[in-house]
Amino acid sequence: MISALQLFIFAGLFSPGPNVVLLIASGARFGLPATLPHLFGVVIGVGVIGGVVGLGLGGLLMAAPVLEFALLLISVLWILWMAWGLWRSSVAEVDDVQRPMTFIEAVLFQWVNPKIWAVAIAATAYTIGSAPVHKALEIGISMSAINLFVCFFWTSFGHLLSGVLSGPRARKVFFRVMSGLLALSAVLLVVK
Repeated sequence: MISALQLFIFAGLFSPGPNVVLLIASGARFGLPATLPHLFGVVIGVGVIGGVVGLGLGGLLMAAPVLEFALLLISVLWILWMAWGLWRSSVAEVDDVQRPMTFIEAVLFQWVNPKIWAVAIAATAYTIGSAPVHKALEIGISMSAINLFVCFFWTSFGHLLSGVLSGPRARKVFFRVMSGLLALSAVLLVVK
């Protein structure tokens, strides 16, 4: 049976955000097999964030506005930097120096991905009364397991789009739109 926590996590992770945009773009540009390390890095990184939030790091972050602001600033700058890279890659060929995000890069990105922090912190409301270790396991495992499906869905969607994006103009427009959406996700963090 699916719990309220799992439904919430699914809705939070399935909706567009930095990971979704990056996985669609990588699936379209490099294909599903080449994007798998990126995909699995997201899955593991999201689970780790869910686990540490369940252990209490989320509460500490919420209680320290300076830490929250620092995370926001780093997040916005990193997401804008990735959007710029995606914008520039819109005119490059796949055989250029460019490559998909690595497993480690994808894991590390989750530490500055504000959407993942928001989903994990909000998910703690569904585990009130649980011991911290139980809460960490429940949130972390649920986030990773659900995100595995979500990541495969969006990466496969991007991979399927690659057939439509065979011409250079179509690829350029697509990657510029993905870049704009990624930058917009950073801007929306600041104007919330």
